[in-house]
Amino acid sequence: MTTNSIKNRYDFVFLFDVKDGNPNGDPDQANLPRVDAENQEGLITDVCIKRKVRNYVSLRKSSIGEDGKYIADQGFDIFIKQGSILNNIIDGASGDTPQKKQVHICKDYFDVRTFGAVMSTGDGAGTVRGPVQFTFSRSEDRIYQAEHSITRCAVTTEKEAKAQEKRENASTFGRKSTVPYALYRMHGFVSAVDALKSGFSEEDLSLLWEALLNAFEHDRAAARGEMNPRKLIAFKHNNHLGSARSGELFDKVLITKNTDLPRSWSDYNVTSLEEIKKNLPQGVEVIEML
Repeated sequence: MTTNSIKNRYDFVFLFDVKDGNPNGDPDQANLPRVDAENQEGLITDVCIKRKVRNYVSLRKSSIGEDGKYIADQGFDIFIKQGSILNNIIDGASGDTPQKKQVHICKDYFDVRTFGAVMSTGDGAGTVRGPVQFTFSRSEDRIYQAEHSITRCAVTTEKEAKAQEKRENASTFGRKSTVPYALYRMHGFVSAVDALKSGFSEEDLSLLWEALLNAFEHDRAAARGEMNPRKLIAFKHNNHLGSARSGELFDKVLITKNTDLPRSWSDYNVTSLEEIKKNLPQGVEVIEML
């Protein structure tokens, strides 16, 4: 789609942790932290992390207008965001064919040229397969889904106030779910082949790395506790197709723990950059960003 698109394939490993928080509640399980039902390892969906990337880019690449609202910089608007009416965007895109509409939407919306989008509704703009793909994040160990009772002295209705008086000012109760501590691992892929189609550029790639390292800083909430990036290791191939299989590269990033019950990042050891560089396949460069 554009000659400015990236020319190299990348595979990467992203490590981050959570302490006393719920990084991704499961609506099918009363919003408890997501887990693998068979082995109780924690899970965080790819959609969850993509949301944080989108939110960071929306803040990073925008300015505040006279009305106090954020205005996206040209080429860095977000397609999937709260309040968006997608059919209006698709129908309003320039072009008399789905392919021409795709060109303009990819040019204007960072998340479409990065993650892709299904745009077959409305007038239709077909489907864009994003060059950047994330796996589910999975915790290194089993997690404990802690549930906490919380109280509130205030009430929301007159009926609750009268009931509270009868119970001699008893507080109302709620529930809060957390993970005491967990280290999560996510794998990612950046395809130069799909980047050529969507227009994903070197500038977009730099912004993606920046977003992964900083997204948690602008997504603080009492429910999420402390979330912090810990490692971002990228494998850069010297061509668009790649010089090694991604699984072979991911296996070089090993994580071991030095205690039976980890409660901090310091309780883990990760393969050093020097060790990873040993016996790397020809045509692959490793870059440690954190």
